[in-house]
Amino acid sequence: MPETRETAPDPGPVLSVVVHGPNVQDHLTGLLESLAARPLPGTEVIVAAVGDWARETAERHGPAFQVLALPDGTGDAAARAAGAARARGRWLHFVHAKDGLPAGAPRLVAERAAELPGTVDVLLLDHVHSTWRASALPSRDGPLLARAGGAGLALDDQPRLLRLAPLLGTRVLRAGFWRRHGELFATDDEPFAAYAALLLAGRVACLPHPAYEDRRLRPESLPPVAPEQRHALIDRYERLLGLTRDRPAAHAVLYDVMVRDCLRVFVRAGMSPTTAREFFRRASLAALRRRPEDYRRPAGLEGIRRALLEEDAYTGYRALQAANRARRAVRTAVRSGRRQAGARLRDLEYRRALGRPVDPRLAVFSAYWDRGVACNPAAIAAKLAELAPHIHPVWVVTAGNAALLPPGTDHVVPGTGRYREVLARAAYLVNNVNFPNGVVKRPDAVHVQTHHGTPLKRMGLDQMPYPAAARGLDFRALLERVDKWDYSVSANSHTTRMWQRAYPSRYVSLDHGYPRNDVYYTAGAGEVRAVRERLGIPPGHRAVLYAPTHRDYEAGFTPRLDLAALADRLGEETILLVRAHYFYDGALSPLTGLRRTGRIVDVSAYDPVEELCLAADALVTDYSSIMFDYANLDRPIVIHADDWETYRTTRGVYFDLMTGAPGPVARTQEELTEILATEAWRDGAAATARAAFRRHFCEYDDGRAAERVVRRVFLGQDEATLPPVLPLERRTPAPRPEEVM
Repeated sequence: MPETRETAPDPGPVLSVVVHGPNVQDHLTGLLESLAARPLPGTEVIVAAVGDWARETAERHGPAFQVLALPDGTGDAAARAAGAARARGRWLHFVHAKDGLPAGAPRLVAERAAELPGTVDVLLLDHVHSTWRASALPSRDGPLLARAGGAGLALDDQPRLLRLAPLLGTRVLRAGFWRRHGELFATDDEPFAAYAALLLAGRVACLPHPAYEDRRLRPESLPPVAPEQRHALIDRYERLLGLTRDRPAAHAVLYDVMVRDCLRVFVRAGMSPTTAREFFRRASLAALRRRPEDYRRPAGLEGIRRALLEEDAYTGYRALQAANRARRAVRTAVRSGRRQAGARLRDLEYRRALGRPVDPRLAVFSAYWDRGVACNPAAIAAKLAELAPHIHPVWVVTAGNAALLPPGTDHVVPGTGRYREVLARAAYLVNNVNFPNGVVKRPDAVHVQTHHGTPLKRMGLDQMPYPAAARGLDFRALLERVDKWDYSVSANSHTTRMWQRAYPSRYVSLDHGYPRNDVYYTAGAGEVRAVRERLGIPPGHRAVLYAPTHRDYEAGFTPRLDLAALADRLGEETILLVRAHYFYDGALSPLTGLRRTGRIVDVSAYDPVEELCLAADALVTDYSSIMFDYANLDRPIVIHADDWETYRTTRGVYFDLMTGAPGPVARTQEELTEILATEAWRDGAAATARAAFRRHFCEYDDGRAAERVVRRVFLGQDEATLPPVLPLERRTPAPRPEEVM
């Protein structure tokens, strides 16, 4: 008889993501597309689709998801219950159809849940929230989750966790726990279910990582709130406080949350006088009935508010509101008067400095809104010290960044007396963005606008037809700043034409190349080797620099790739260097927990970025201008354009990147992984595309751009006497990493 082997029973998935609800404002479509676009190891997706529209949306994704068709009008509780009944996962993550999941969130949640001991019933997640105006706004929950720390926490030891936003989607529940308490969770009141999950859990664990997106719909798009719905808020807290009867620590925190929430709704909800009076009366009864023993009101104004609530003093509370509004108006007027007086004094100091002669040996430099020594201004300043040491450079740097300056850097902090002095008297002002509106253009001073990238996206006046890009811009003030430019630095004829179109004025275009790109032709093997060692890239390993750009329709940075999955697929010999756009200082908290293998390195704070480019074997970007600079190195570039249509529509572009890319284009994570896992990232087709791109956009960059700018602007040399731009075929970029190891 042949030997037979018993097969181990299928343990099933770790995590069941239960998507539930109707397709509100078509948000379900985007949620399912994001889930289908990325691998979900250890995870199943069940879509409890409410209504024909939601069902049709879900079924378009074929076998990727299990689809439960539910009739129109099915409530959230019933939809959740239907999805949970079909789920096989040991953990349940309920995701409302209107909400979203950041890239890589299901994988990270599944990995974290798999590690938890059996005593933990609930895994708490951080989240971002989005509105109709902006997306990926950070929550206030992250610091609270991080401070709580550890796994296996008892709520009575960490009652502050009751201050977390009451979102069921930020509570991942053990399936057995959910089923034991099904009756309490059978409610369409999601905040009640979210609080109940905490109160009923034996122990909880925390994941201080944004793994859920709470999408807040525009109030004007929703049905009006009926009075009984307002009163339901009070009933919710009364029921919840009934669960904390013998738990004084939790009761005290939840009571405080209730009172704050009731007062907030009373003040801000815009209720009719009749509804407001009844709401206040009911909230007063609840505050008295549920008040903890030995309760002490807070001091100050908050204590007065609570006393009026407990006394049901509706008229007195309204009078207090009116008095506070009047008091704030007086304080605002006083502060405004002080600010105006201070501004007049500062303006007088500046005007006095303008009355003194321009100093021909003084140059003021700034970069990226006074962040420090960087970009084209830094390269010009370095060459200035070599060719014109008689001119003294002073950098404008914010107080917070001053400590990061190279030793010996002379600098001024905005708003100080010396700041006004040097701005008024400098013969040269160099910036890669604009100086403040109030800076006067003296006839014998020279303003140099270096810019900080080759434009793919629309800039300047070309942003006017695009509301997301134009929001908050004063185009008249912009043109007044542009009129102060004497010179505008350009890296290629495309850029020259676009600047003339976007910033129409009388300045002279310096078609000399971008000084910051000189290093791509002057760096040698030693520099490449040294920066890779500083970054901890082992010899023989491939380093891929991932540098996505800012999106005007997003308020924060959330990786558009599942970076952990990408790193796993590319293997141990590939290092991902991840750099967020500089608009998102300190924004890569979404990478927390993804760096355990050492194959994902957050280089967002690493300066200069040119060193990262020297260290990288390849660049992955979307629409960032870094692609134009990196092309000077003649190394592979891959474009990840998952939202090209949205970006092109909301921001506007100057050319079609899909037909003019510097290398292969991926529209999904799977396509990107396939390109990087094979030879497609550096094959003949990629080289051909890169060569065409370099001919178009590396036109003036040859390693001597800074010298040409310094000789022309600071030394007054005629353009005909400047070092000519070396033809592309005669340039030698810095050696590739594989050539120096």
